[in-house]
Amino acid sequence: MQRLIVRVSAVLLCLLLAACASRMPRPLVELPPLRLPPASLPAPLALQQQLHFRFGSHERDLDALLEADAQQVQLAVQAMGQTGVRLQWDGKQLTQQRAPWLPPQVRAERVLDDLQFALWPTAAIAAALPAGWQVADDGQQRSLSRDGQVWLQLQRLDDGSVQLDNRAEGYALRIESIDMAGQDK
Repeated sequence: MQRLIVRVSAVLLCLLLAACASRMPRPLVELPPLRLPPASLPAPLALQQQLHFRFGSHERDLDALLEADAQQVQLAVQAMGQTGVRLQWDGKQLTQQRAPWLPPQVRAERVLDDLQFALWPTAAIAAALPAGWQVADDGQQRSLSRDGQVWLQLQRLDDGSVQLDNRAEGYALRIESIDMAGQDK
């Protein structure tokens, strides 16, 4: 019975993600890839994260485990107890393991870029941007813009969570992180 529930849950999640992803329009602008080296992160991270994804009227909650040090970044994203994707980035190669039910629109490259935009130092992001793109950070919010238009914005909220607004692709992501040692981030 439990196996049936897990299978039905996985199928429902697949259908929900596919429905959401199939409606995702072409991005208004292509955001530049960051692909920052793990060594540019000032200190190792070991975080458990709750992700709340919103695209239009569709909302999804996901869980993630993140470990990052000077050698590599590892991320596992789960939904309803099922691992959807595992990423590993060593600064040169991005590898991923994907569940068969994960829609192709969920891209490892975008997940890594969002993660790095949220957690890496502003100076490292600025150094990786192509001509015409700028990053600004006032301590409360960080934005990525081109020609004066903000396409990606991160708001640091009072409760310690962050809100990422991807205006280029039309989605928002709220990230609540808990340090694996038990301290909120």
